Amino acid sequence: MKFLIFAEDSKNAGGIASKLRDSGDVHAIIMKDQVEASSSYGIKKIYGLTGKPFADNVAESITKLNPSSFDLLVISSTTLGREVAGIISAKQNLLCATEVFDFTLQNGKIVTKRFFYGGKTIMEEESEAKIITVTPGSFDPQNGEKTSEFEDIQLPQSKVNLIETKPKEKSSTNIEGANIIVSVGRGIGKKESIDKIMPLVEATHGELAGSRPVCLDYKWLSEERQVGLSGKKVKPKVYIALGISGQIQHIAGMRGSKIVVAVNKDKDAPIFQESDYGIVGDIFMVVPKLVEALKK
Repeated sequence: MKFLIFAEDSKNAGGIASKLRDSGDVHAIIMKDQVEASSSYGIKKIYGLTGKPFADNVAESITKLNPSSFDLLVISSTTLGREVAGIISAKQNLLCATEVFDFTLQNGKIVTKRFFYGGKTIMEEESEAKIITVTPGSFDPQNGEKTSEFEDIQLPQSKVNLIETKPKEKSSTNIEGANIIVSVGRGIGKKESIDKIMPLVEATHGELAGSRPVCLDYKWLSEERQVGLSGKKVKPKVYIALGISGQIQHIAGMRGSKIVVAVNKDKDAPIFQESDYGIVGDIFMVVPKLVEALKK
């Protein structure tokens, strides 16, 4: 079998390649500055895109490689990737399955898994889709033995004219790559209470994150730290939820966590249904005891 990947960065390209390479030859299209970092993932051929990427010129470049000649086109489900997938699907008349977090190939068909009803359930579907978009971070990149071939592709002129860019303020955090996350909800009461949570973040060597109300409504934390359906999708080894009720929109963002620890004074909070360990109690009494135990 033969597969084609489009991802903007090496980590997502490597994760998807690691999922596919035992099933056939993997080719990948990534940005030129990510080519070297992607060379260790067992990808047979890497195409490096040079120029300013927009959905139309990236889709045009992928189309020139004849995506229908591949058994599957896998696209990282970023803002750019989703638009590229839509263009190629429409122009090439290829069925597309979106927002997939896992998949298997069976007898010429693909079985995909994705969250449904805002993350409350998982939908498993069998189809003849030739394009899928995969949620970033779904697969861990693993080094492979195959040596990659390289080819540069100059992106054609886009029909989009970029007039101005206004970047958002970004923090230095990367909660998507964190092994341990301490996440706070509005149950902490006020912004100043975050200072009382930081000793736990430091003791666990983790990253601080928050629910949608904390990050978007109250702005106690930056948007970069939001976990949830409309925020970041994370899958740390340990996820500690403090004062988070556990609405399905939040669960959709942290369901991939290996171990979930919840602290909430409401014994009926939905978060406990998603937790491996639950503590019913006052956060500001529990957190110091956790910090003390960790220091021992």
